Amino acid sequence: MDKRSLLEAFVENIPDPVVIADTEHLILYCNPAAKKHFENGEKLEGTSLLDCHNADSRRKMAEVLEKLRNGEEEVQITDKPGQRTYMRAIRDSRGRLLGYYERYTYFPKRID
Repeated sequence: MDKRSLLEAFVENIPDPVVIADTEHLILYCNPAAKKHFENGEKLEGTSLLDCHNADSRRKMAEVLEKLRNGEEEVQITDKPGQRTYMRAIRDSRGRLLGYYERYTYFPKRID
């Protein structure tokens, strides 16, 4: 199996939603988990990720994108009970920011 096929299979089979956007917040890719998880998930690619968020979230996303432009690699953007969301930089081999992906992590409810 070639490297590209392996990477594609990996991302396609991650059980948590993964959304990839460029530096203008245009959604370039949603894995199957994201398409299933989000309302109208099948139609998100090619739209602005900002359109999926309220004003406070859009402001935070702009701030985080600026941090990524300034060298940070990953920033946690939410920490809700049972869920954390991160924005992580995608860079080329020379370190230039190409975009980012939103990574969602879900935790089962604790049983004490």
